[in-house]
Amino acid sequence: MTKDPQDKTDAEWRDELTQDQFEICRECGTELAFSGEYWDCTDIGIYRCVCCGEALFDSETKYESGTGWPSFWQPITEEAVVYKEEDPLGMDRVEVCCTKCDAHLGHVFQDGPHPTGLRYCINSASLALDRS
Repeated sequence: MTKDPQDKTDAEWRDELTQDQFEICRECGTELAFSGEYWDCTDIGIYRCVCCGEALFDSETKYESGTGWPSFWQPITEEAVVYKEEDPLGMDRVEVCCTKCDAHLGHVFQDGPHPTGLRYCINSASLALDRS
């Protein structure tokens, strides 16, 4: 029987993830701009949560935002992500997490393209591209 991802301990996550993945997904870190595997990737596929495999974003909604992080204008379904309000240092941003395992993915901003006007600014380290 597979353990529910939300019940895993930090030690279990550390065993499964790289140090960068752990720091970003489990400790709400952020990778450096233009450093992640997917920031300029144009391959077709489904971007999944690196922690639990949940489908999060379709490559058809990915676009070049100029920020240095993978950017999408919508998640694969609204149920795939959960939003957490935060306001560090008056930045007025909203954290985006995986609904299934609560992994930190990145943030969503209201400066994206049509049709949603949203920019999901996501860390490459939180994603695994399924090209199948």
